[in-house]
Amino acid sequence: MPSISRSKTMVGMFHRYLNYLKSPSFSILTLQAPPQTEATLQLPVFSSFQHSPLIKLIYQQNRIKCNNSNKNMIKSSLIEPDGGTLVDLIVPESQRDSKMAEVESMAKVNLTRIDMEWVHVISEGWASPLRGFMRENEYLQSLHFNCLRMEDGSVVNMSLPIVLAIDDEIKERIGSSLHVALVGPLGDFVAILRSIEIYKHNKEERIARTWGTTAPGLPYVDEVITPSGDWLIGGDLEVLKPIKYSDGLDNYRLSPKQLRKEFESRKADAVFAFQLRNPVHNGHALLMNDTRKRLLEMGYKNPILLLHPLGGFTKADDVPLDVRMEQHSKVLEDGVLDPETTIVAIFPSPMHYAGPTEVQWHAKARINAGANFYIVGRDPAGMAHPTEKRDLYDPDHGKKVLTMAPGLHKLNILPFKVAAYDNRENKMAFFDPGRAKDFLFISGTKMRAYAKNGENPPNGFMCPSGWKVLVEYYQSSQAEEASQ
Repeated sequence: MPSISRSKTMVGMFHRYLNYLKSPSFSILTLQAPPQTEATLQLPVFSSFQHSPLIKLIYQQNRIKCNNSNKNMIKSSLIEPDGGTLVDLIVPESQRDSKMAEVESMAKVNLTRIDMEWVHVISEGWASPLRGFMRENEYLQSLHFNCLRMEDGSVVNMSLPIVLAIDDEIKERIGSSLHVALVGPLGDFVAILRSIEIYKHNKEERIARTWGTTAPGLPYVDEVITPSGDWLIGGDLEVLKPIKYSDGLDNYRLSPKQLRKEFESRKADAVFAFQLRNPVHNGHALLMNDTRKRLLEMGYKNPILLLHPLGGFTKADDVPLDVRMEQHSKVLEDGVLDPETTIVAIFPSPMHYAGPTEVQWHAKARINAGANFYIVGRDPAGMAHPTEKRDLYDPDHGKKVLTMAPGLHKLNILPFKVAAYDNRENKMAFFDPGRAKDFLFISGTKMRAYAKNGENPPNGFMCPSGWKVLVEYYQSSQAEEASQ
């Protein structure tokens, strides 16, 4: 039994330690236990405290207070959005007429298709707590630190700069205006940008820090940054009406608010997100089904899968969004994934192919949608080097970065298990190094070659109706190319 003076000393040290844990400079990745289970006490520093009954008592009392406080703040088991409040920048319908009258007299900034995708992303709260295109202070924090510091000293992840570029002519036209109107590619008024700030767009610095290279041939750079203006304009967004694409897929474009409502209606106590920009094969499905099984074994009662394909800009040789969505629907129709525990929705963000930097953005956005688990695979958001015969990024760095990234500590990262085609069992299975010769790895390049040639992959690689969608797409593409 420790002496009273020694106990007081330990209590004092422990309270100082608690204050340290609350400081903005400290973060630790923890797995969140299900609400109905008891979390394990883990003290990463001063490990001898774990053996003190007095310290454990104080810890439990503090945790009970935190839990009671959380019960008052959070009315569901969904993870809290970054900044505590989900941003929604759509102008209420009752105010739209007055806003539309206001924009007529404002200086105009024309948006590209990809600019519109970013307006969509910001307006629905995917980038919460960001409330508009970044001003210089936010841009520099994002570019150099991959995060933003909030007024209370806390940090939220923001690994990609979300900015709007303008040229010299538009800058001169804006002059000393405080607000500008944003005009869509079809000539319609899309939004108001309030309290604007214009600053220099150093393209080389932005490219080097985002991609880690300035090599030619980076898809997003070639499409967006190189042809853009030499100035960036930031400010607070007011979006005049919800962004719609009228492509037959708008019903899949669920906002974070809508997704959270759907998770709650299904009584989800865990949400695990899986992003992809490729068709779903049975190896993907094996991983997603296995993840749900693991979450059930952890004590969760109703884990829900968010199958969340990226729907913004992608490079020319990626499978188009409409084809991917049709293929995904076949996966559910064939029962490869359970429709009762799966939500398929489109993530509206453009794709950068910026590897470990970009995968942080993908994970952060899913926090705002309510996901508390994120599945990460090999070389997430990566691509082949544009000028050399190698991967642009180390294929393991994405998942490692996610476990250390500032502002992502409340998200549980689930590393991708490697799946391949098991020739012995004639199905996709988790790779067993003990019998490596039995496994066949079917790359995306090989899969595309099968589809283009009208060949079938090994039985059990992909559901037949989903494979048919890909074959029809590639064969129609080849026929179109031949006719030209």
